[in-house]
Amino acid sequence: MPRIFTGLEVPKNVAQSLSMLRGGLPGARWIDPENYHLTLRFIGDVDDQTALEVASLLGRVRRTPFELRFDALLSFGGRRPRAVIAALAQTAALMELQAEHERLMQRVGLEPEGRKYTPHVTLARLRVTSSRQVADYLATRALIAPLPFTVSRFVLFSSRASVGGGPYVIEAAYPLAA
Repeated sequence: MPRIFTGLEVPKNVAQSLSMLRGGLPGARWIDPENYHLTLRFIGDVDDQTALEVASLLGRVRRTPFELRFDALLSFGGRRPRAVIAALAQTAALMELQAEHERLMQRVGLEPEGRKYTPHVTLARLRVTSSRQVADYLATRALIAPLPFTVSRFVLFSSRASVGGGPYVIEAAYPLAA
């Protein structure tokens, strides 16, 4: 079974705006805009039975559509930066949806996620880029407007084991309804 995770899609017009931030950072491996997404819960490599159980449980989630917006351009990794990200505002609706996904995955028997959830879209992965280069890049860039969008569904994505950055396949979609 491929590696799976739950997430939110980034609308094409928003992805296009975010892609304008590409370039100007030595050593960055930029993610293709069609692979931009917001991970809700990484699940990992699971057997077919667990994948079916995950898909079934996700079908029980009942939430209403909500709005999100990007509010910062940041990096992960501190002194050894490993990614440039577009961070999203932590709305109650988003955080509750993510927490529900976490509870459902624990119900399936997966270990709890050890890190605090930080909603973001990865724009670039870094290997040999210095913290100074990243700081300079961030200082000369600003997010293009707040980039709001409406979330009307979440999805179960799969990916192939790779260096990262896609391609991602939507295995199932779960609409949010009023």
